[in-house]
Amino acid sequence: MQHSCPSRRVAILAGLILSLASSGCRYTAQTSNATGVQQFQQGNYQGAVQSFNRSLATDPQNPDAYYNLARVYHRQASVSRRFEDYDQAERLYNLCLDRSPNHVDCHRALAVMLVEQNRTADAFRLLERWSMREPMLSSAKVELARLYQEQGQRDPARNMLIQALAANPYDPRALAALGRMYEEDGDRNSALANYQRSLQANPLQPELTQRVAS
Repeated sequence: MQHSCPSRRVAILAGLILSLASSGCRYTAQTSNATGVQQFQQGNYQGAVQSFNRSLATDPQNPDAYYNLARVYHRQASVSRRFEDYDQAERLYNLCLDRSPNHVDCHRALAVMLVEQNRTADAFRLLERWSMREPMLSSAKVELARLYQEQGQRDPARNMLIQALAANPYDPRALAALGRMYEEDGDRNSALANYQRSLQANPLQPELTQRVAS
């Protein structure tokens, strides 16, 4: 019968303690992040900033905490139009993308903010580079299509959605967006087919369910 040497048992115990401590840190960071989201939704921006900063102090690599903190400064900038708030929001959005390069919500929020600042060309560059860097990621193409459509460029938007579905034929957002374009063009059969495929991929779309029913 073999006995574990004391040093090995100590090493194993230390590893377990570190693992448990790490789990505790992640839980604390997630709790602070969730609290910050609630405060943000309630309009308590100062409290939200404090909560997100607590989350980052516990877990400095948490991309969602950077994204949520950026949203606070972005919201304040949209109201106050203060350059320093825009600069802080942009810095934090980029820190989020440094840690999570395919963070969909962060790409969307940063693109929206750039458009708000009359930097539409920068917004397109952001999403085009993302799409080129991740050619098989349908979400990147969906976000680029969304920006094209918001800028009144329907043909490039449609082309991006088709490319998104070539990368992932089951992307519910691409299917729903393309269906909406068909509906606007008066092609109700194609619209319905895309809506139904979207709902098959993701049934939790109450607005789309209602649209199909109507």
